[in-house]
Amino acid sequence: MRVISGAARGRQLKSPPDSTRPITDRVKENLFNILGTDVIDANVLDLFAGAGSVGIEALSRGAKHATFVEFNDGALKTIRANLQLTKLTNKATVQSANVYRYLKKPPQVPFDLIYVAPPQYREMWKETLKLLDARPQWLSAEGTLVVQIHPVEYKELELQSFVLEDTRKYGSTLLCFYEKNTELR
Repeated sequence: MRVISGAARGRQLKSPPDSTRPITDRVKENLFNILGTDVIDANVLDLFAGAGSVGIEALSRGAKHATFVEFNDGALKTIRANLQLTKLTNKATVQSANVYRYLKKPPQVPFDLIYVAPPQYREMWKETLKLLDARPQWLSAEGTLVVQIHPVEYKELELQSFVLEDTRKYGSTLLCFYEKNTELR
């Protein structure tokens, strides 16, 4: 696992504990190719952050700030170590929190990119999307919400605040791209 592009390009990131599933470099590279320049100056929210590689990649590519939300102590230590390794600590906030409880609070600022990568096969992605759907102020008007799941987990959800704009499958990883419903922009 490494930083693919930007200021911290080529840095090897520490692996998270066994309870997390890091995004592969191939999927991460494709994700950021799709996001393109939208990452520059973005506020990023990395939920179920694991090793923090998505938020760190965004920071390396010019994001203004990244907030990492993780509950696992080992993963939190890994995120902090990876931020120090990449010298991006000053652009990051690491929150030790349960994602569901975290999302029930009002956001201090809207985020331009929200990345959701919960543990597989527990339908936690659905619960997270429902919480975000009830609080659309978490995502900026032109922001993107990305969910990383195993393809067999996917089910269409009835959402009021977000619409599914695209899906991309990379082996055992499915990325679902949501945007705000145009009526809410």
